[in-house]
Amino acid sequence: MKQIVRWVAAAACAVASAAAIGQIRIGQTAGFTGAVAAGVKEVSVGAKLYIDAVNKAGGVGGQQIELISLDDKFEPALAAENARKLIDQGVVALFLTRGTPHTQAIMPLLTQYKVPLIGPSTGAMALHSPVHPWLFNVRATYQREAERAVRHLSLIGMDRIALIQVDDSFGADAATGALNGFTAVGKQPIVHEKFDRTKPDMAPIIPKIVKSEAQAVIFIGSGNMVADGVKLLRNAGSRAQVVTLSNNASSGFVKSLGDNARGTVVSQVFPYERSLSAPIVKEATEFAHEHGGIEVTPAMLEGYAAAKVLVEGLRRASPGVTREKLKAALETFKRVDIGGLEVSYSTSDHSGLDYADLSIVGEDGKFKR
Repeated sequence: MKQIVRWVAAAACAVASAAAIGQIRIGQTAGFTGAVAAGVKEVSVGAKLYIDAVNKAGGVGGQQIELISLDDKFEPALAAENARKLIDQGVVALFLTRGTPHTQAIMPLLTQYKVPLIGPSTGAMALHSPVHPWLFNVRATYQREAERAVRHLSLIGMDRIALIQVDDSFGADAATGALNGFTAVGKQPIVHEKFDRTKPDMAPIIPKIVKSEAQAVIFIGSGNMVADGVKLLRNAGSRAQVVTLSNNASSGFVKSLGDNARGTVVSQVFPYERSLSAPIVKEATEFAHEHGGIEVTPAMLEGYAAAKVLVEGLRRASPGVTREKLKAALETFKRVDIGGLEVSYSTSDHSGLDYADLSIVGEDGKFKR
């Protein structure tokens, strides 16, 4: 992780020193500090891998892509404030926001200023339906992930499944998918509890899980919140299978789990990051090796895929990229191949991909499938 942080800092300095003339400016607000910092940094490194490769090859229509990133500390109000600043600075698009309430806080600005948001790092259904004319998703929804997780647990014979969710729009959205999964298999969660996002305290919840003798616990939350909950669960003596969603699919999250990492199931929305048979993985791995042997993670693949969608949109909107031309260009996507995965958009569908899978953390602290 330290290597990734140093590389992000170096890349940011390089961008800052580049000439502003002839650049296409893209804005990002995300929690580079706070509960989801590890995942945000990895997603951003993945995006930079592709953007840097494109710039090295001459950019888009001879213009370099400049990614301007601001830290919103994983606070929705600050995310909206940052987005407004970036829009005022003339960015052509917003990119890779992180968090459901954070992205929802930004959405009114997209309409007001007619600026596209590409690849928000959240799978909230509210970003898919109804279709927002200026928001273009890349990854699959949390509801699909959560439903698949419940079906999997039921398939392997687990009947006593607890559901723990953060009490915000992200938690409510993902929990809807999980509950749909329970309905599909004719079951109900043995425990269903919520915790506060701003002051997460699972201490009152854990005894209920232990008392229920849950066989598995689905944690819907972000980064350190989930890691802290898992620690409390293990300290209370529960050996229940822990399952969480792809917003935690980062090596930083695994490290935050410490000794509790092994055996944790994490859903994924991109192909296995160590399967070079997937073209997008092979390509990202080659670029990562050019940057000091950085190891590709699931979070990095999300950023990499979003960057490929962004760049293809910019190419189609060139020359003279504007916000309106970029929106129109994205809506021409019909089965655009970004490396073994096809992305399509239209005026009535901005969902992007629908890929979902499950992984488990192995003894080496890496995701396995």
